[in-house]
Amino acid sequence: MLRKTLYGRRQGRRLRADQRRLLEETLPKISIDLPEGDAPIDMAQLFKVVCEEYWLEIGFGGGEHLAWQAERQAENNGSVGIIGAEFFINGIVKLLRVVEGRKALEHLRVYQGDARDLMAALPEASISRIFILFPDPWPKVRHHKRRLIQAGTLDLISSLLRDNGELRMASDHPSYQKWMLLHMQDHPDFEWFAKRPDDRRARPDDWPATRYEEKALQADRHPLFLRFKRNARAQKR
Repeated sequence: MLRKTLYGRRQGRRLRADQRRLLEETLPKISIDLPEGDAPIDMAQLFKVVCEEYWLEIGFGGGEHLAWQAERQAENNGSVGIIGAEFFINGIVKLLRVVEGRKALEHLRVYQGDARDLMAALPEASISRIFILFPDPWPKVRHHKRRLIQAGTLDLISSLLRDNGELRMASDHPSYQKWMLLHMQDHPDFEWFAKRPDDRRARPDDWPATRYEEKALQADRHPLFLRFKRNARAQKR
């Protein structure tokens, strides 16, 4: 069972008037409300554009990656709906500042709150790609239970991903890098895309750099970029 305790700050610096306006005017245009009861989210009703796939970013920070992916879909008339979940209000404001008034809004939806609540409301096998990029490493051993990557979280991710769907993760913290790899290799539903040792140090072209990566490189920390495939489900007889 997933832990329901959520660690970390809800808000940082006090919001300015223009930031409050973004929350009041722009966020409602793309905000996701969870359905009442046990009914799953109706994915076809989330976006005004017709979507053939849905991608999910868990904890999008300042939203650079999320905005880039949504903008890319808009520019190319893509058919992917991009969903982001974030608890930190200041991060949501940063995303809104980038996408306000842009066509990317058509391909973008945001859940403000605990990503696990959103994930629990999504239909099984409804997501083609999930991103977990530079999550809080919680470096102290006594805080490892707070790390997002846990067996229960991976079970939920496995249930949400389509067959052959992709989980992308990144971290610049050596302890968390090992933690991620051990947990992923222990899970029977995932297969690592890497064929060579250097594969984990290279970003694909459709994976833009973020400020977290830039800060890591400036501090001489070396990020790993991990890609895993969700194995096909066993056919029921």
